[in-house]
Amino acid sequence: MQQSSLQQCLGKVYLVGAGPGDPGLLTLKGKTLLECADVVIYDALVSPQILAMIHPQAEQINAGKRRGRHSLQQEETTQLMIDLAQTYSVIVRLKGGDPFVFGRGGEEMEDLVKAGIDVEVIPGITSGIAAPAYAGIPLTHRACSSSVTFVTGHESAGKYRPAVNWQAIAQGSETIVIYMGIHNLPYITQELLAGGLAAETPIALVRWGTRPEQEELIGTLATIQQQILETGFEAPAIAVIGSVVNFHELLSGCRPTLFGE
Repeated sequence: MQQSSLQQCLGKVYLVGAGPGDPGLLTLKGKTLLECADVVIYDALVSPQILAMIHPQAEQINAGKRRGRHSLQQEETTQLMIDLAQTYSVIVRLKGGDPFVFGRGGEEMEDLVKAGIDVEVIPGITSGIAAPAYAGIPLTHRACSSSVTFVTGHESAGKYRPAVNWQAIAQGSETIVIYMGIHNLPYITQELLAGGLAAETPIALVRWGTRPEQEELIGTLATIQQQILETGFEAPAIAVIGSVVNFHELLSGCRPTLFGE
């Protein structure tokens, strides 16, 4: 009886996917929760336009993680949500893209459930789909791509037994979409070439996808690293590898209108 009473006093945590940046891609359910949240814990890549949708009286906490700069450690963020659930009714954990696609949403939900906290996930549009679309790159096409692999590039190039088998991926998918791979791109391209991809295989880097500042860098596995050095191209960016990149030249002029334009 005492445990049941305690459970009733706890608030609910919503893991909300903010999408890739364009506020028009935020789900209606996500927007509604931002408007009624008591507190919002948000990540670094959530766009200012989406943060502006948060109820003005809600407490806002920056838990953003960028390469080399962490506002909060992952364990601290999870504990913060558990603590806030003792006081607030509606806690929103606002994560860029989709919480369950390289967003640690599964880890956070697991810890919250173990702590006895009521939690729900609100999916978001992931940048691996949206950024190529806004660059005029269809991830599948009946003429050249019937398979897509989504993979993280954010792992140490020199670590023992890498979690990602890049050579197997080179043989197993016609389109490869890499999240957080700019810093490890020399190693990744080397492994893909060793796995059998041709040096002329097209690659597109899409930076700040779906935002007004979106930019693309188009090349091949053989040329892209030199192009990055020459242009100063930096993260955050999605990499798309495969024949579908060739559609960029024809379709990039059909980029969707940004919300509010």
